[in-house]
Amino acid sequence: MEKQPAFNIGVVGVGRMGSNMAIRLQETGFSVVSVFDHRREAAREVAARTGAVVAETLAEVTAGSDVVFTVVGTDREMDSLFRESGDSLLQNAGGRIFVNCATVSPGLHVEIERRAQARNADSLEASMASSIPQARSGTLYLMVGGKKEVLERVRPVLDALSAEIRYVGPAGQAARLKALVNMVMNINTAGLAEGLGLADALGMDLSMVREVFSRTGAASRVLETDGADMQNRDHDVYFSAAHAAKDSRIALDLAREAGLSLPLARAAAGQFDRMVEAGLGEIDKSGVSELTFLTRRARTSPPGHANE
Repeated sequence: MEKQPAFNIGVVGVGRMGSNMAIRLQETGFSVVSVFDHRREAAREVAARTGAVVAETLAEVTAGSDVVFTVVGTDREMDSLFRESGDSLLQNAGGRIFVNCATVSPGLHVEIERRAQARNADSLEASMASSIPQARSGTLYLMVGGKKEVLERVRPVLDALSAEIRYVGPAGQAARLKALVNMVMNINTAGLAEGLGLADALGMDLSMVREVFSRTGAASRVLETDGADMQNRDHDVYFSAAHAAKDSRIALDLAREAGLSLPLARAAAGQFDRMVEAGLGEIDKSGVSELTFLTRRARTSPPGHANE
């Protein structure tokens, strides 16, 4: 194994993405020293595989780490990690670098950078345009925002996780770009579900339809990743409908701030909101097809439902 720079790494949020990132870093020669998650069993499982300590507090993660990755799901969770009083990653944070991978509001990344710098620490946003298999194999596509010199300091760590790193600009810019990526992806996902749902209603062979789509203007990356899953009702979660709904709202907020109307993005967001309301928020976004096929129409427990 190639000897890596001497970074002690902490990981906060060891769901499917965070856990695979931690394991990847350990396997590529980095020292993962601390993990934290409110789901204690998840933290213990990752600790057992990486040799890390399960931290009891956020401050404990910071105390033992040079670089801390955060992989959480919402603005509220992200803000709570960097609260300015009480248990927080900011306690005694001088000299640390926080690499924040959540898809959250761009303004929150800017605020977290401000809070970190007030404690003589640094932060980066490392938005991931990939999924769980890429986290495990170290082939993530990372969009990075923040100070470029901070990126260069942690580049060896990010290189171990990624196939490509794209520096976007100051804090908040990577989050804006990630919101656009997910907006377009969500529109494509909802559109594909409607196309396959209509094909099914017309009695067409869906395998044939998907093949024709792949060779025409209907082709898309979403067709490759979600088409068969929609057909087969295989909705094991890689990117949940709840996250699709949340990310769609981030993009719509940006559009509203820019004075722009985005009817397709709004319609797609509405579909993912319907999934959440129907109790389907924790299945994969491919499950939006449960809303469009006449024979399905949002049953609450479709085949292929995999709980995290």
